[in-house]
Amino acid sequence: MLDIQTSSAQPTATPHVTRREDYTAPDWLVPEIALDFALDPAATRVKATLHVQRSDAHDRPLRLDGAGQTLLSVSVDGVAVNDWTIEGETLVLPLTGSAHVVETEVEIAPERNTQLMGLYASGGNLCTQCEAEGFRRITYFPDRPDVLSRYQVRMTADKARYPVLLANGDPIAAGDLPDGRHWAEWRDPFPKPCYLFALVAGDLAVNRGSFTTMSGREVALGIWVRAADVPRTDHALAALKAAMAWDEQTYGREYDLDVFNIVAVDDFNFGAMENKGLNIFNSRYILADPDTATDYDYDGIAAVVAHEYFHNWSGNRVTCRDWFQLSLKEGFTVYRDQCFSADQGSAAVKRIEDVRGLRAAQFPEDAGPLAHPIRPDSYQEISNFYTATIYNKGAEIIRMLATMLGAQAFRAGTDLYFDRFDGTAATCEDFVASLEDASGTDLTQFRRWYSQAGTPRITASLLHHKGSGRAELVLAQNTPPTPGQTVKQPVVLPLRIKLFGADSAQPYAPEQTVLLTEAEHRIVFEDVRERPILSINRGFSAPAILETDRSAADLAFLAAQDDDPFARYEALQQLMLDTLVESAGGARVDHAAVIAAIGGTLANPQLDRAFVAEAVLLPSESFIGDQMAVVDPEAIFRARETLRRDIGRALEASWRAAYDGARATTTGYVYSPEAKGLRRLKSVALGYIAASGAADAGALAFAQFEAADNMTDRQSALTTLVAGDSAQRTPALDIFYNRYSDNALVLDKWFSVQAMAPRDDTGAVVAELAQHRDFTLSNPNRARALIGAFGVNQRAFNAADGSGYRFLADQLIALDRLNPQTAAKLIPPLGRWKRFDSNRAALMRAELERIVAVPGLSKDMAEQASRSLDG
Repeated sequence: MLDIQTSSAQPTATPHVTRREDYTAPDWLVPEIALDFALDPAATRVKATLHVQRSDAHDRPLRLDGAGQTLLSVSVDGVAVNDWTIEGETLVLPLTGSAHVVETEVEIAPERNTQLMGLYASGGNLCTQCEAEGFRRITYFPDRPDVLSRYQVRMTADKARYPVLLANGDPIAAGDLPDGRHWAEWRDPFPKPCYLFALVAGDLAVNRGSFTTMSGREVALGIWVRAADVPRTDHALAALKAAMAWDEQTYGREYDLDVFNIVAVDDFNFGAMENKGLNIFNSRYILADPDTATDYDYDGIAAVVAHEYFHNWSGNRVTCRDWFQLSLKEGFTVYRDQCFSADQGSAAVKRIEDVRGLRAAQFPEDAGPLAHPIRPDSYQEISNFYTATIYNKGAEIIRMLATMLGAQAFRAGTDLYFDRFDGTAATCEDFVASLEDASGTDLTQFRRWYSQAGTPRITASLLHHKGSGRAELVLAQNTPPTPGQTVKQPVVLPLRIKLFGADSAQPYAPEQTVLLTEAEHRIVFEDVRERPILSINRGFSAPAILETDRSAADLAFLAAQDDDPFARYEALQQLMLDTLVESAGGARVDHAAVIAAIGGTLANPQLDRAFVAEAVLLPSESFIGDQMAVVDPEAIFRARETLRRDIGRALEASWRAAYDGARATTTGYVYSPEAKGLRRLKSVALGYIAASGAADAGALAFAQFEAADNMTDRQSALTTLVAGDSAQRTPALDIFYNRYSDNALVLDKWFSVQAMAPRDDTGAVVAELAQHRDFTLSNPNRARALIGAFGVNQRAFNAADGSGYRFLADQLIALDRLNPQTAAKLIPPLGRWKRFDSNRAALMRAELERIVAVPGLSKDMAEQASRSLDG
C-alpha cells in the first residue's frame, strides 16, 4: 500500500481523540492558494503557494498538515528557509509577521495510493478525493473545514495520456508545451475549504448540456466518462438539469459558476463528492441504460446527482465549521434530495423506501455500540462518522423541523441561513437559530436531538368512554441508554395523528400534529360516538419506534382504510411483523389475518401498483430480529419462509394475475413511475409464486430472465432463481456472468445476488467467490458487493459455527491494509454481538479481539473494532 506512514496506518497505544468542546479558531488563515501540478502517476510534483494571514494577536507558528508526501523545499516570501520542523506529519514554520507567502514543493505517487484519499489513479486517470482529510495527502495545508481559500490551479501533463485536465471553478487558460505535454489553468472565485478541492486528469469523453438559470445565465454542463460510456450518461445529465431547476423553484438557490462538471471513476470510497463545480462520482451513480441498470439504479443516480448538486449551497457556499457539524450539510442535503426524489415520482413509495433504509441501517446503529448523536462529541478518525446517523437520521431531524414550522416558515428560515452564512463555515446551532429567528419558534428543547443518541420509543394507548363520547390518547416516550449516555431527556416528537370510526371508516376530524415534548402526554377527544381507531406517526413524522395497543383487526382496518399511504403501509407491515415475531418466538400463529390483508391490498384497483408492491413485502429478517430480546436467525428465517409460503399458496391465483397483468402492460423499457411500479409488482409476484413451491416457478423465472429487455426484470428473475434449487439456477448465473463479465458494475450485481441468497450453502459460496478471478478488495464497489452484502445476510452471516464471522474478519484485516476507510465501514455486523445468544456472541467477540490485535491496524479500524467490543 502507498504511504504506510500516514496517520491512518499508524494508530498509537493511546490514540488521539478530537473533542468538540476543544474547538478553537484557526491560528492562521489562507485567503489565497495557488497550486501547480506536474502530473505523473509514479511521481507527481505539487508546488503550493499559500498567502497566509495571522488570525489575531498571537505568536504561534504556522502548522500545515501533511501525510506521506516527500517534502522537497520550503520558502517564505521568496526566500528558501530551513528553520522548519516536522512534528509527526505536521510541517511547523515559525513566522514573525502577520502575513506571508509560503511556498512548498512535494512529491507524491498517485498510482500507489490504494487508500483512494488525496490524489490517486483509477482506470488510467488521475483524480482526487479530499473529504474529510485527504488534501493533506496532496500538499501541506491547514486541513480543516474552517480555513476557506480562493484556489487557482495549474496542471501540466502528458497530452496523449491525459488529454483532459479539469479542476474546480471555471477554466481560464490552456495551451501546449513543446515536449508533448500540455497545461491548463482553473480558478474558483468562491472561498472554499480544502476538502472541496478537486482535480481530474485523464483520457475522457464528455456528454455536454446546458442550463439557463433563473437570472438568465447559461451554465455549460459536462459529464466526463470513458468514451464507450458516454451513451450511458443521458439519465444523469437529465437528472442534473432537473435538480438545478428544482433547487431554484423550491429553495431559490441559483448556480453560481459558468461550468458544472461531473467525472465518473470506478474506484471511489463514497457514492460521490460535491467538490465546487467539479463533482467526482462513483461510476455506479452515473452510468445507466436499460440493459445494465435497474430501476433502483436509475432512482439512485437521480438522487445522488441531485444530492451533490444541492451541496453547492448546503455544504459549499455554506460549509461546516468543524467535522462535528457534518450533519449540518449532510442531513440537510439528504432531506433536500429525498424531497426532490419524492417530487419526481411516487412520494408515498419514496417515503417508504427512506424509512425502510433508516430502520435497516440507522436504528441498529442507534441500538448498538457505535451509537452517536448526529453532532458527535468526539472522534479518533473522522471518516468513521460518515454514518447512517449523520446522513439519514440527520435528514429526519430536518424533516421534523419542516413539519413543525410549516413550509413557509421553514423556507424563510433556510433563506435566512443561506443569507447569513454565505461564504463562511457554520454550525448546527447557526442553522437552528436561523429557523428560530425566521419563524419566531423556540427550538431550545428540539436541540436535544443534536446531542442525544438513541431512537426514542413511543407508547400510545387510546381509551374510549362510549357513554360520554370521550376518547383519551395517552402518549409516553423514553430513549434507552446508549454508550456514554445512560440518562436521556425527553425530545420533541411531532406526531401526525388521526382517528377513524371503526364502523363508519370515516375520520372524526382532520389530521393534527401533536408535539410530544414530555415523558407523558394526554389528549382528550370529545364527541367520539363509535369506537375510534388510531392512525399515528403518519408519514413517519418522527423517527421513533412505536408501540400501540391496536389489535390485529385494527391494523387490518388501517391497512384497508387509512387515507395516509405511509400509515396504510405501516399498518400492514406491523400486522406482518407481530405475526412473525410471535412465530419466531415459538408460538403457533394463524396467518389468515395477514393473508386477508395482503389479498385486499393486492386487489384494490385504486392503489398505485408501486405502493402495492412495497406494502405486500414481508419485513426483512434483520428488522424482525430488531424486535426480539435475543436474535434467533434460524427461527426468524423459518417463520418468515413459512409465512411467505402460505401467502404464496393462498393467493397464488392473485399473484399470477398480478404477474401476467404487469407483464402484459410493460412492453419495452420506459423509466416512469407507472412503469417502475408494474415492474416492481411483477418482481414481488414472481417471488411469492416461487415461495409457494409452484412446480413451474423456476421455468417462469428463467423465461423472464431470458426474455428480459431490461436489467430490472433480468435481475429480479436471477434473484428468484438464485434463492431456489431449480435446474435453471446455475445456467442463469453462468449466462449472466458471461454476458456481463466485462462490465464491472453489473458484475457487482452477480456477486451480491449470491451473497444475499437465503440458502444453506451461501457461506460456502461466498468464501469461494472471494477466490474468484474477478473478485478484488482493491475496488470498494466489489468489496461492498460481496463482503458488505454477506454481512447483512442475517442467517448466512450468523452461522452457528462462526464461519461467517471468521470470513468477515479475515476479509476486513486484508482490506484494512489497502483501504482502511472502506474496511472500517464493513465492521458493524460484528459489533451487534450483544443481540445474539451467548455462543454467537462469544464467537463474534473473538473475531473483534483478533482484529484489534493485528499489528499495524489502521486508526479507522482500530476505533471501530474497539468501540464494538466495549459497547
